[in-house]
Amino acid sequence: MERHNSLPGRTKRNGISGALFGLGLVAFIDETIFHQLLHWHHFYDRSSTEIGLVSDGFFHAFSWFATIGGLFMYADLRRRGVLNKKLWWGAVLIGGGAFQLYDGLIQHKLMRIHQIRYVDHVIVYDWVWNVSAVLMIVAGLLLRHRAVENKTAAWEGS
Repeated sequence: MERHNSLPGRTKRNGISGALFGLGLVAFIDETIFHQLLHWHHFYDRSSTEIGLVSDGFFHAFSWFATIGGLFMYADLRRRGVLNKKLWWGAVLIGGGAFQLYDGLIQHKLMRIHQIRYVDHVIVYDWVWNVSAVLMIVAGLLLRHRAVENKTAAWEGS
């Protein structure tokens, strides 16, 4: 049939959908909790508060586009009957963890556009942030591996 309905095509589309949703979800949670509710930082803290708020707005829009895009792909996978929920949830964890690790290492430490929190012992926050990201990625990889290895994994509708 069509190439996107082949097993590799199904696997790839489940992975992209889940990763996009996971990335958007974790970015949305970061924006909501750490930027808006706790006021720990802005997406870009190397300028004025006004610039920080504008950067938060762009970041928030990005997270919503990623989340909604992942959900549209999810709906299409269900409609086609090629959704593998274990594979999808594994990809959600990988995408969310990858975003969080990128944020913690690249944005916080390498680019220094913001820190998770401006305190004397930020290293504690960094470790918690980055270790939780790695744990999400590992859990997602394990779930994905189980879904791919399990030859009887049910593809919804197939």
